[in-house]
Amino acid sequence: MGQEHRLNKITRELNISLEKAKDFLKEKNIENINPNSKISDDLYKLFKKEFQNDVVSPVKKETPVEKEVIKPQEIKSEPVVEKTVPKQDPSKPTATPKPESENNAPSDKIQTNFQKLSGIKKTGETIDIAKFTPKEKEKKSENNNNNKKQRKRIYRPQSGTNDNSKREGFAAKKKREHIKRESTDNEIKKQVSETLEKLKKTAYKSKGAKYRKDKREIHKQQKEDELEQKEKANKIIKVTEFITVGEIASLMEVNTNNVISVCMSLGIMVTLNQRLDAETLEVVADEFGYKIEFIKTEIEEDTFEEEEEEDSNARPPVITIMGHVDHGKTSLLDYIRKTNVIAGEYGGITQHIGAYSVTVNDKQKITFLDTPGHEAFTAMRARGAQITDIVIIIVAADDGIMPQTEESINHAKAANIPIIIAINKIDKPDANVDKVKEKLAALDLSVEDWGGKIQSQNISAKNGTGIKELLEKVLLEAELLELKCNPNKKAKGTVIEALLDKGRGYISTVLVQNGTLKVGDYILAGKKSGKVRAIFNERGNRLEEAPPSTPVSIIGLDGAPQAGDAFHVIKDEREAKKIAAKRTQLIREQNIRTQKHLTLDEIGRRIAIGNFKEFNVLIKGDVDGSVEALTDALQKISTKEIQLNIIHKAVGAVTESDILLAATSNAFVIGFNVQVIGNAKKTADKENVNIKTYSIIYDAIDDIKKTMEGMLAHETKEETIGEVEIREVYKISKIGNIAGCMVTSGRITRNSKIRVFRDGKIILNNAELESLKRFKDDIKEVKKGYDCGLQIKNYNNIQVGDTLEAYEEVKIKKKL
Repeated sequence: MGQEHRLNKITRELNISLEKAKDFLKEKNIENINPNSKISDDLYKLFKKEFQNDVVSPVKKETPVEKEVIKPQEIKSEPVVEKTVPKQDPSKPTATPKPESENNAPSDKIQTNFQKLSGIKKTGETIDIAKFTPKEKEKKSENNNNNKKQRKRIYRPQSGTNDNSKREGFAAKKKREHIKRESTDNEIKKQVSETLEKLKKTAYKSKGAKYRKDKREIHKQQKEDELEQKEKANKIIKVTEFITVGEIASLMEVNTNNVISVCMSLGIMVTLNQRLDAETLEVVADEFGYKIEFIKTEIEEDTFEEEEEEDSNARPPVITIMGHVDHGKTSLLDYIRKTNVIAGEYGGITQHIGAYSVTVNDKQKITFLDTPGHEAFTAMRARGAQITDIVIIIVAADDGIMPQTEESINHAKAANIPIIIAINKIDKPDANVDKVKEKLAALDLSVEDWGGKIQSQNISAKNGTGIKELLEKVLLEAELLELKCNPNKKAKGTVIEALLDKGRGYISTVLVQNGTLKVGDYILAGKKSGKVRAIFNERGNRLEEAPPSTPVSIIGLDGAPQAGDAFHVIKDEREAKKIAAKRTQLIREQNIRTQKHLTLDEIGRRIAIGNFKEFNVLIKGDVDGSVEALTDALQKISTKEIQLNIIHKAVGAVTESDILLAATSNAFVIGFNVQVIGNAKKTADKENVNIKTYSIIYDAIDDIKKTMEGMLAHETKEETIGEVEIREVYKISKIGNIAGCMVTSGRITRNSKIRVFRDGKIILNNAELESLKRFKDDIKEVKKGYDCGLQIKNYNNIQVGDTLEAYEEVKIKKKL
């Protein structure tokens, strides 16, 4: 199987846009592509072939072309033939021979300097010998002696030989020495083997030395293998599917901001305490050079095996309504459901995720999810986008595109979900629909009116204008998706919210995505388990079963599961409890691994700051989503000088055990839409623990911010309050010099700090007054236009004409 590549890495490597890559894949009949999709090796090669011209590669130095190596067998020794060249007449011009390269066509092949010897070739041209005489010999002959002839070698004749024959034999021998005989392959192998034998004999004097050396090499190889395995093991992170952004950053030992920026580059908006899905975790870890290994129990793997889809039926669509705060999301649902949910919400804003089932045209059912629009509820909006089929983006015509509108659009794009735009409040006088569409086009969302593919509808949630047409467009989009499910299999879905009711216990709002949930089923959600004792719809009516795409509230879990947890129906209670216990153990181990300890670097940082402080908070809320949103918002307040620590967060009322934990940790207790029950108030008074309850999230954030600002050290600022001119100096023995002054501007007080100027230069700074009098009376303040007498503490070097500047040090509160 070939190597797989991520689409976002391919686009960066080939320097192409994501849209260009999607168009190329559509040509290959590949649909449903997102930036995290895995591309096969064959497709990757097609990408490289198609877009190789777009790659911006660094300038590389030209590599030298390798010259042809002539094999020894190609060199043939030719007999040496002496050429006799006739003498030339210097007066006649001679023609120089033309090189062969001029006659032949140019070739890319680099020719070697090798030239085979051949017989005499008659060309009919004369050769100028003077051009071929070596220049070095000419220079030598000129430098040795002025035109002195070179001495000729004298050959002594031997007995029985002729002098001329001896001379010829010596020349032939000399030429034969230049033609070396190449060694054969057998000779080369023989020489190599002989050399190796000699080396072995000299290296090992005995068999013991050879054994010891081999043993050392084996140990060295084993150590290298162990180190390599350790490095690989350190790069593998073992996690459960329940891990947040902060925890994965702690395991990889990187800054959380870096992890968040990587997620944003993938088009995923996340917060510090938001949990990531398996695919996103793998991509994020891969960016930092790590690999993710998901830990699951053997029972869990056997239990959650995928079943084959049989008896598939059409199911109602799940629609999530998203947008900015106060743009009319809940008002739209109120009109559709003919209710008044917004009247019961604190401050008129939604702070919980709501799930409702609506019947349209007396036959078609639609499930709506209402998400909060406040900036603190990012995680809720992300969950709403992940469990839905279609997203309706609400935009107020009089307000336009706002930050949370853009964030909602990004969530929908990251989840690759169809978008329908609903432009609300068109009945207002300052409504500008065209401006909204223009801004949507800038966000790459062109509506159908402007030649795009995104459906849009102008509505008024207050009067009901255009809502019928909006629902028709929703049903049309749902038909194109062909939503199917199997109602006969065991139910599974997602936890939307969880809360603790005083009379009924833990209540979990869930969305059944497949199968049918029935009363009496054993259910597992995250690390919580239990038997379904009762099922209620959103109006509080009791149900016996919940079909697919139905939001219901269930009672029976032994705790509050975390919002976003997947739930499954298990065969028996024993198996469900066993998996839940194992998951609890794995999460506890994971929390221990991600726990940060006080390091020397952190101690040094706190000492460098000087006045470092910590502010501990304990949070209790009505639902898990609100607790998560409040936690994210408060953790953003932390600064270098003051660190906010959330020591505990949970769903439910504030109890006595919470107060005792806060007293031990010196923490501040926040209750969000919950009561303080039992003896908690008495214990709080006794232990001197502060408790505050809130109903609106931004009130809690503002109060905590003000409290933390009060803990910060104040900044001091100098404020000039007046100027005084010295008109006369009186010298009094045993007392010192007294200055007779006139206040020229502002005022001077007894507690003012003094700065003395002479000829425009400061001669004394940060001085205090010993006394301030008018006539014979001590006074606290002298205003402009009045004269006075004053004495500077421990300073007598004053002269007539000196100017005194009076100032006060004002303390200013620092802001976060």
